[in-house]
Order: sequence, then structure tokens, then C-alpha cells
Amino acid sequence: MQIQDLFISGQEGYHTYRIPALVVAPDGAVLAFCEARRHTGRDDDQIDILLRRSIDGGCTWEPRQQIVADGERTCGNPCPVVDHDRSSVLLPFCKDNQQVFVSRSTDSGWTWTDPVEITAQVKAPSWTYLGTGPGHGIQLQSGRLLVPSWVDESPGPVTWRQPPATWGQVQSSIAFYSDDGGHIWRVGAKLTHDASDECEAVEMADGSLYMTLRSRNERRCRGWSLSRDGGATWSAVAYEPALPEPSCQGSIVGFDDGRILMAHPSKPDERAELTLRLSADQGHSWPVARVLEPGAAAYSDLAVAPDGQVLCLYEAEHYGGLRLARFAPTWIEGGP
Repeated sequence: MQIQDLFISGQEGYHTYRIPALVVAPDGAVLAFCEARRHTGRDDDQIDILLRRSIDGGCTWEPRQQIVADGERTCGNPCPVVDHDRSSVLLPFCKDNQQVFVSRSTDSGWTWTDPVEITAQVKAPSWTYLGTGPGHGIQLQSGRLLVPSWVDESPGPVTWRQPPATWGQVQSSIAFYSDDGGHIWRVGAKLTHDASDECEAVEMADGSLYMTLRSRNERRCRGWSLSRDGGATWSAVAYEPALPEPSCQGSIVGFDDGRILMAHPSKPDERAELTLRLSADQGHSWPVARVLEPGAAAYSDLAVAPDGQVLCLYEAEHYGGLRLARFAPTWIEGGP
């Protein structure tokens, strides 16, 4: 087990680093994204999107890069997705949770294109706010690029710096997708209304999609939904009492052998005890569990490095920074 701090809050000109996103580029470089919050650490702070790269499977890391910044605006919710068919990495993100953009890299994160706005393609007029991810999107066996997201439909005026008192009262999960490498996007059917919000998906061995969901309305356990048509429609949101959570983002990734791995804080009353859970039956049960971070921990993202090691980038110590754990899959099952 190797653990290192990639972004430390209060350093290098930023108040807080939050919202991790992790992917492995087509050439094997590991890309770690985050929100860099300048002044207050709040969701409506001035936020830039930063990146660190690793070319040795997550053992060592290059200095940070600023990928997105726009003055006083809130540029956040990074949700990178790797397009193996075109050897590129796409970065969907939001500005003020009002507009959605996509930037693209064809050199494993060294350089990025100017962001292209796709708001009209993915955000319905009735949605007060939209957030991509957070975490990572996925490419399906069909080549489709899928970006899990959430929407807010709370009543009130749309003012990001002074959101209505009803902000957060009505939220739901969605996913949007592209079949042409990220030029044209379509939105799948909204999941069960006001049952979940932030989400991540994994494609299973049979081609169906499993979505792990941040639950709402004091459920205090993870939600989930399935799609058998590539994310166009989803089953009704269900909840799993065996997966307790305090209503927080969680992450998920698949192994080549068909098993899937999930990470989420597992204390129902606080963001703490980040737990890894392993399923060998396509999410029907999660019999293997091991605590990665017993103390305060919140958002996370998972990836599998080219050498088969698992990477988990997560918020630690009450948002004191973003920490990366690198370990063998056998560690989850009690190995050294």
C-alpha cells in the first residue's frame, strides 16, 4: 500500500482542493483532476480545474497544471472520459453549474483544446442547475461515451452566487452520451425523480450498466440503477441497506475479470470511514469490504493502473486535501 497527498488545501494559492476525478489515458498515463477553490472552499467559490499526471502508474506525479479557469466563475465538476477509439481524453465540466463544456486532449493531458459549449445539447430548460459527474465517465464496448451527471429542479430564481433557499431540495440523476467521439451529445431518460443525485457508472460483463448513486431524502444507504440500452433508459432507483452512507458521492470501477469495485464513506451519520467493496455478481451483493480511510473522508474516484494496481483518489481530513492510495486488488480481500 502506497499513500501520498497529491493536493494539500491551503497550499499554492488555493483555500481548498476538492472533487477528485481519475482516469488512465490510452498510453497508460494516469490523470488526476480536481477542483481548486480559491477563497472560501464553498461550492460557489471561484474555482479552477487542475490536473496532475503520472507516467509510472501512480507512483510519482508531475507538477500540477491549470486546465480550466475563467476569472471569478465557478469552473467545476470535472468528469473525464477516455475515448480509446480515438486515443483521446475528453473533459466535460461546468461553469456555475449553468453551462456545460467539453475540452479534449490527444496527448494524454499535456495540452487541451479550447472548451466547446454543449449546454443546449445536455441541459433541459426546466433544470435549474446541472453538474457533470463528479468522478469519471466511461466508454462502453459499443464505443459510446457516457457521462453520469445530476440535475437540480428546485424552484426559485437562477442565481449561482445567491442560490434560492430551495437549492438542493429537488435533484435527480441523469447521464448523457455521445456516439461520435463527443461532438453530438444526447441525454438519457432521467432516473427516478428526486431519488438520487451524484452518480458513477460501470459496464458489466453482459453489457448492462450499473449506476451507483448518492441517495437522497435521508435514505442513509447507497442507491443503484441498471440500464440495458447503453444509458438511454434506467431502472427505478433502488436502495441497498447493506451499503450505509451519509449521502455522499461514491465511485466505481470494473476489473478485467468482471468484478466491480466501489468506494464510499460508510458511516451513515458522517463523512468518514471510506470503505472499498467488491462484487463478483454484477452488483447483486458486496460480500468483500475493507476500510481504506478510517477517519474523515468524503468524495473519491477509482481507477486501475496499467500494472493492475488499484488507485483511489479521495478527500481526506475534513477536506484537508486529496490523498492517493495505490494498492494491489488482493489488499481489498485481506492481503498485505
